[in-house]
Amino acid sequence: MKVSPLRQRMLDVLQLNGFSPRTVGSYIHAVEYLTRYYRRSPDSITPDEVQHWLLWLLKERGVSASTCRLYFNGVRFLYVQVLADKAFSEYRFTLPKLQQRQPDLLTRAEVDALIHQPAYPVHRLMLQSCYACGLRVSELVSIRVKDIDGERRLLHVVQGKGHKDRYVPIPASLLTDWRVYWQRYRPIDWLFPGLHNRRLSVTQPQRVYVTSKRALGIRKHGGIHSLRHAFATHSLQAGMPVHQLQRILGHANLGTTSCYVHWLEDSRPDGDNIDLLAGLGGDSPCSG
Repeated sequence: MKVSPLRQRMLDVLQLNGFSPRTVGSYIHAVEYLTRYYRRSPDSITPDEVQHWLLWLLKERGVSASTCRLYFNGVRFLYVQVLADKAFSEYRFTLPKLQQRQPDLLTRAEVDALIHQPAYPVHRLMLQSCYACGLRVSELVSIRVKDIDGERRLLHVVQGKGHKDRYVPIPASLLTDWRVYWQRYRPIDWLFPGLHNRRLSVTQPQRVYVTSKRALGIRKHGGIHSLRHAFATHSLQAGMPVHQLQRILGHANLGTTSCYVHWLEDSRPDGDNIDLLAGLGGDSPCSG
């Protein structure tokens, strides 16, 4: 399939800026959507017309505020970063306000039930790993066997959000379960490989989480990222200093981490060697 010169320029600049494949796809889709709407090359579309298109998306297509802003970010990248359009840079766009909705916090009992709900042991271990290490789902499916330092009990998260590496402590109980899992399944490259030993799609663990939540009748808002939120809040409750939690989560701004403090009811000065899995009931996710 032949790629237009403008599309290739945008792809090149996105790659040079280190955007993830998912973001690249979203930004390209946004520009294509705008182009289809006006049936003209995007370099002939004015800022006023872009503003009209955004309004059409909201009123006629019924897209959410967050989706509208995502489309705008993609289009803005083209005009500002690729075309260096001064008029676009100076135009004062009106964008819909985002709903400031916090996900509902899972209790320890709900996390325990979610982890042990899936029938397949590997699915149980994936949910356990997200919670125990506070991982994003994209980071979960990107774990390679070589990233696990069993001696120091550290997981090397390679190129997480913002294209930053970091090291995350591995709770002793999780490391034990990973070892049992490795002995049974012998993964070669990816810890949780997909078909033909390729990297697993993020949709699979997301689907596992949603299915488990539905089976348990948990109606709280949020997807698999809720396990990361639960890890953060439960760690603070156990006494972990907020700056240490910031490093584990990979937040660039301490303010992002501090948002979890409002969920706290009480804290105990027990911040060292926190193993959130140790207090959960049930058998090991790898058993059975």
